[in-house]
Amino acid sequence: MPYDPSWPAAFQLLRRRIWPAVQRTALSVEHVGSTAVKGLPAKPIIDLTVVVPFRSDVPDIIDRLSVVGYRHLGDQGIEGREAFDSLHDGPRHHLYLSPQGSLALHNHLIIRTALRRNPALARRYAELKLHLAQRFSHDLDAYTAGKTEFLLEVLSLAGLDTHRPRDIRSANALPSHSER
Repeated sequence: MPYDPSWPAAFQLLRRRIWPAVQRTALSVEHVGSTAVKGLPAKPIIDLTVVVPFRSDVPDIIDRLSVVGYRHLGDQGIEGREAFDSLHDGPRHHLYLSPQGSLALHNHLIIRTALRRNPALARRYAELKLHLAQRFSHDLDAYTAGKTEFLLEVLSLAGLDTHRPRDIRSANALPSHSER
């Protein structure tokens, strides 16, 4: 859907709900994904990532988030990113947990920053997303796979290590592609 100017406020509402539970250990709660980029069309689901200093902090934060109504779903195949399901009413959202320095967090922050700073790049991404949403309106895996090369281009412009694109392609591959 087109950009909704209420998305930043929805993020802040969710952040205020989460931060008290994690603030002793966490470094930040980041608004990531397309809803974090002004003007970018997106699925109306806020993506948030709790950032912790070390991998060893992850179990403690998983416990703290469970106390405030989140169910841990595991890494869902993305190393360095734990996913959670919300038991709350309120803005639809995906909550993640990543240690500082993880590839998953690094990618989210680089892409968010690049799209915020470069309106032409954000317009290109918006056009691609709209095209893919029309073409794959009932196939989220194909939609996600269709964005991969563009996102790799953004990461490459930011100086991503040469071995990492293979990891990202693998994480975003359609199930039938990864089985070949």
